[in-house]
Order: sequence, then C-alpha cells, then structure tokens
Amino acid sequence: MSPKRPPLAAVHEAAGARTTEFGGWEMPVQFDSIRAEHAAVRESAGIFDVSHMGEVYVDGPDAAELMDRLTTNDVASLEPGGAQYACILREDGVILDDTVVYDLPAQSGYLFVPNAGHNEQMTARWREAAAEHGLDVTVTDSTDDRGMVAVQGPEAIDRVEEVAADPIADVPRFGARRSEIDGVDALVARTGYTGEDGVEIVFDAEESEAVWAAFDDVRSCGLGARDTLRLEAGLLLSGQDFHPADEPRTPVEAGLGFAVDESGEFVGSDALERLRSEGTEEKLVGIELRERGVPRHGCPVVVDGDEVGRVTSGTMSPTLDLPIALAYVDTEHAEESTPVSVEIRGEGREATITDQRFLQRRRSN
Repeated sequence: MSPKRPPLAAVHEAAGARTTEFGGWEMPVQFDSIRAEHAAVRESAGIFDVSHMGEVYVDGPDAAELMDRLTTNDVASLEPGGAQYACILREDGVILDDTVVYDLPAQSGYLFVPNAGHNEQMTARWREAAAEHGLDVTVTDSTDDRGMVAVQGPEAIDRVEEVAADPIADVPRFGARRSEIDGVDALVARTGYTGEDGVEIVFDAEESEAVWAAFDDVRSCGLGARDTLRLEAGLLLSGQDFHPADEPRTPVEAGLGFAVDESGEFVGSDALERLRSEGTEEKLVGIELRERGVPRHGCPVVVDGDEVGRVTSGTMSPTLDLPIALAYVDTEHAEESTPVSVEIRGEGREATITDQRFLQRRRSN
C-alpha cells in the first residue's frame, strides 16, 4: 500500500524536500540539510509538518474515566487547557505507544495524539474498552481531517505571536489555548516536540497551506532534524526506543516513571507495581563516546568483552559535536560514569554511561 500523503505534500514537493516513509506516511526528511535545520531550531526557529501524528477525540460523560483506564497518567486531574504526557500499555506493562493528552479548552472532551500510524489501532482500543465497561463516550479518529505543525526554537513564541490573534507567551508548559493563526482557527499547545521551547498547532486539514504560509520566513525542517534534536534532549522515539514487538519495554525500564500515576488503576498498572517492587534487569541510559564514530540502532554495548546492552538510538550530535546514544543496558552497569565500549562495525569505541538529557546537562554546567 502506498503511504499516505499529508495535506502539505505538494508544498513540500515544491520546496524540493526529500521524503521518506514514516508510520505509513510520506513525510519530508529534510528540506536543505539536517545540520542547518537542526541549528535553526537550536538558535532561532524552525517549523515541522507533523500532520502524520494521530488526532483522536474522546467526549461524553465517561470520557475521563475511559482515558484514565487506558493511559498511565492522571487524566482526571487535568483542567481545561491542560495537557500531560502519558504511556499506553499492554496488561504486562509493555509500552504500546506514548501520547500527549489534552483537556480541550473552550470545548468538552479530550484530544490525545498517538504516534504516526497508531491512530486506527488506538481508536479501536478506546471503543472496545468503552463497550466492555459500559462507558458513555464518543471516540472520533480525526487524523485525516486535521493538520498539525510544530514551531520550535528560542524565537518560536515570538514568531507565532506575529501571526496569532491572541498572546501565546503566557501559555504554560503543557498548556493549550484556542486562537487564530493568520485567521485560521487552531489549537495552540506548548508541549515540546523537540525539547526546545515552541508550540504545536492543530487546525482543519484544508487550512494547512494557509497556516504553513504564515510561517514562510521560518526555516522548514524535516524528520532528520527532529531525530537529532529529540535525541540531544533525551526524548524517546516510538518504534526505535520502544516497540511492543521489536523493543518491548516498560515505563520502568525506559525511565518514564514521571508519566505514571502510581496510585492509578489502568491497563498495565499491576505489572508496573511489581516491576517497581522487584526491579528490572535493564535500564535506559545515555552514552557519550570518547572516540569518533556514529553509534546506530543495534550496536552492542560491551564491558570487559561481554555484551551488556544495545543501542536503540544514536547520532553525531550537531550541537555538542560528539557521538551520543540511548541504550538499554544491564542494570548493574547503568550507573552514570561507568566506562563501556560501543561496537561500531565490529570495532569497539570507548564510551561512558551518562544522564540521557545530554543537552540539558551541558547547558546547566
């Protein structure tokens, strides 16, 4: 089956973007160079087409109860205009997906954003759970009817305010507001796509070109820059750092405990309680290489000749100018400053276990 094309596909083609298939969508991987797009987001601002992300609306008297049954965070604690990061688990605690849940401002119900290609699966899961528990809700998959862009970088808020009908700077982190972007009604959310400040903007798909054109002086960025930016910030990538079949991980292993309401009762909560009590055999860590080389998904992590883990994401950090990676390693080797070796094409490179928030750590020093 051919991948879906986003509403902005023709605009991307006209701009000369190189595209790739991602999550069943044909998306731009780079417009110019990944390094230039990465630098724009770190130093000024960049805009990403993220219309491949799912948009699923949940409304009705029992909407909060259903969301709390199927996500790991405390949805009922949200106020209108609030948002939270959460995981969606199997009964054994393995992550099926991660998502951002919005308590919609100026209207009833919730919006949650599954990763690309997961919207149909999650919509079915929500509807089945509602039917099983007799909950009065309406679940609507609006992915094909919505466009979404992310404007990111230290100048992002200023650039959005130039075209927004309302102030945006006072929208709190993990907050959302309805506004107009160059006359287009939109949900403007400040939830962090790349680890830099900025907003995600959701609107009717037919308005996609108008919204994109409102930022025609902001550098267009693709998935390549997204990956390097997120890795520097220590943000996980679905399908790579966790995947229910290829990389089955729990929030405990993946360091996502902050997204779990430990007092909540949700699908997978019993399994997580056992893991928190008993501990896990492996843990997600950051790794910095002390020798040149680019660590890639699957590279072994070695201590004294024994494989103790594997890289899930790696890159040559454009900002830090050193090779960095995320990896799951045996818990006994997960302590920061532990010396390890990363095998790249069969050759070991000296490295050190670190906090995975590479950029934040360097900025705070």
